[in-house]
Amino acid sequence: MSLETLSGQSEKAYALLKEDADKILKLIEVQMTNLTMPQCPLYEEVLDTQMFGLSREIDFAVRLNLVDEDEGKALLDRLERQLSQLHEATLNQNS
Repeated sequence: MSLETLSGQSEKAYALLKEDADKILKLIEVQMTNLTMPQCPLYEEVLDTQMFGLSREIDFAVRLNLVDEDEGKALLDRLERQLSQLHEATLNQNS
């Protein structure tokens, strides 16, 4: 595989992982706004399942050398920070 092709595949893999992270954030936003509160076991289960799935996707992409391990961790960390901010904002709104 040429270096150019590998670079293109890496960019595509990262973009797909970023899309999945954005989908998780949107799912949790909708759930927190319309369906249930953050203390709800259903919320926790959905969040845990989605985050676990994304972490496995990132691990797979790293093992294929499509995504740098640090980039993958940064993507997951960024999502966790965003979810934490969303959680805090929702709790403050309901206080």
